[in-house]
Amino acid sequence: MDLQVTTIDGKAAGKVSLAEEIFGLEPRADLLQRMVRYQLLGRMAGTHDVKNRSEIRGTTAKSIRQKGSGGARHGSRKSNLFRGGGRAFGPTPRSHAISLPKKVRALALRHALSAKAKAGDLIIVETAEAKDAKTSGLRARLGKLGLGNALIVGGAALDANFSLAARNIPNIDVLPAQGINVYDILRRDKLVLTKDALTALEARFQ
Repeated sequence: MDLQVTTIDGKAAGKVSLAEEIFGLEPRADLLQRMVRYQLLGRMAGTHDVKNRSEIRGTTAKSIRQKGSGGARHGSRKSNLFRGGGRAFGPTPRSHAISLPKKVRALALRHALSAKAKAGDLIIVETAEAKDAKTSGLRARLGKLGLGNALIVGGAALDANFSLAARNIPNIDVLPAQGINVYDILRRDKLVLTKDALTALEARFQ
């Protein structure tokens, strides 16, 4: 699969050949869904907590006598039946993370890349660099490529000026090649890879 290479300014810069085993697969929605769920559950803090009856501060004495009150036979006021008592079956701190085999995670990334390539939302640029960290200048350059909602993936090290300039542009994300992931690919309309990022991805899946 051949794709046109451009510069950030929208000028032609040759062609590049994409590996079919990475960018030419038939996308599977089930794999992508499993991977996105795996990522989002792993990000959840899981710090929600409530107090059960053993954690409520109060007396443990029997609240009313056993007989003669005409009501129910209650014991501690820390029961979940009373206002101020503990909560029954409430959330407790835990990890929401689920497991997913390493091979499935790698395959899901290839399917996400293939999905962008098949939809025509994959753009290859020569480099992702900026002379200065000016947001207005970078926004104008990205506008020439029609990038209003995109993930830009650079090489192993990102250009500092480019990262700073892109940081304040809404709906534009910039990641190094080792940080590319399925969720960030799918949440943006366009995927922009530099030639260095393309080389890194092909080496990663060899």
